[in-house]
Amino acid sequence: MKSISIQDIDNILKNENCKVIDIRDNYVYSMGTIKGAINIPSNFLMVMPEKYLSKDKSYYLFCDYGVKSKKVVSYLSNLGYDVYNIIGGYNSYK
Repeated sequence: MKSISIQDIDNILKNENCKVIDIRDNYVYSMGTIKGAINIPSNFLMVMPEKYLSKDKSYYLFCDYGVKSKKVVSYLSNLGYDVYNIIGGYNSYK
C-alpha cells in the first residue's frame, strides 16, 4: 500500500491530476478539513468506487487519524485504483 506524509500535502494539491479526498462523514467534514480536499464518505467509495474515481488519476485519502483511510486505500488498490493513504490523517494536519 502506498502512503505519504501530511507534510507533502501542499505539493499534491498543486497537481491538477491528483485529488485529495476526505473520507469522513459529511458532518465531520463540515467542521474542518484540509484546504482543497473534497468529501466522499468511505462507505460511498467502498460500494461504488467507479462513480467517484478514475483509474487514470491519483487520489490521496485521509480520515481523522489515518486508520480507516488505510483500509479504504488497501481495498481500492486491490481494485486497480492509484490511491495513497495520508499518514496521520486530519489530526496531523490541524
